Amino acid sequence: MEKIYTIKDIAELAGVSKGTVDRVLHKRGKVSQDALERVNEVLDKIDYQPNLMARSLKKTQIYSICVLLPDSKNDPYWQPCIDGINDAKKEFKSFNVKVEIFLFDATSTASFVETNKAVLAASPDAVLLVPLFHKEANEAIETYNSKGIISSIFNNQLKSSSIKSFVGQDLFQSGRIAARLLELLIQQGTIAIVHIDEDYENAIHMQEKEKGFRDYFDTLEKGKFEIKTFKVKHPQFKTTLKEYLETNPNIKGLFVTTSKAYQVAKIIAKNPERKIALVGYDLLENNLEYLNNKTIDFLIHQNPKRQAYLGTTSLIEHFIFEKEISAEKLLPIDIINTENAKDYFL
Repeated sequence: MEKIYTIKDIAELAGVSKGTVDRVLHKRGKVSQDALERVNEVLDKIDYQPNLMARSLKKTQIYSICVLLPDSKNDPYWQPCIDGINDAKKEFKSFNVKVEIFLFDATSTASFVETNKAVLAASPDAVLLVPLFHKEANEAIETYNSKGIISSIFNNQLKSSSIKSFVGQDLFQSGRIAARLLELLIQQGTIAIVHIDEDYENAIHMQEKEKGFRDYFDTLEKGKFEIKTFKVKHPQFKTTLKEYLETNPNIKGLFVTTSKAYQVAKIIAKNPERKIALVGYDLLENNLEYLNNKTIDFLIHQNPKRQAYLGTTSLIEHFIFEKEISAEKLLPIDIINTENAKDYFL
């Protein structure tokens, strides 16, 4: 049976006091460099693993984590995120941690700002948020940081030294993958990048996907492809996109940068004589319907449930088990077509 080492054992092996070992293990108090090196040498030799469960049970403080994300009533993409957060809450319900969800309107910067104010008023120990609006998200994160509140993000990338961690995909690379798929589908011609319902100038996730998409085609033979960008918002969406396609009959492919590819598919499906290749994101029910009837050729799965779950559990484990929070957790970029879509619902 493998020996279980106590603090007393470690102290004897290192030739120091039990108090010194305790200070090294719990990273508190002053320890001489010589004693620190001797204790760490012993810890490495015996492959010491702290009893995290016992340590967490000794804690009496209740940690508060607020998760801020768009309301799924307005966009079903976000419902799996809520499910992932609730899974994390259920998994750690016996520990001293409280996780609260705050929802905002994804179409309104004012809603995002007001919801962040509500989160700040709750005085959490950490915040996990979707930085949908670049400018406002940066301001909110700086405010949290000034209050000593840990800030982590998921789904959308954002560069800030105040951010503790990011969970999601490499959006630039996902744009390149979308480009490669459309290259395979049409070989040459005009492709339009379609941004739906968001302020592009304040939406880093859209910008990163477009950068990656254009970067891929910049490396190819000149003249084979022409890349255009089309931005559209409701309520004029249907009419505007239909007119855009009619006035650009040379368009052979479309890349939709959000989960709303089904809205585009619904329009192009009404003109089956004109085949337009279509690549979008996410396994929404409406997207899968058009994937199965081959109006949508490929979907890129962003796994929102997994993103939210990992973002939440990393903060929980940091507080109750004293685990380090990874600065970045990148999820695989899965390509979905009619042949493998069912595998994601087993």
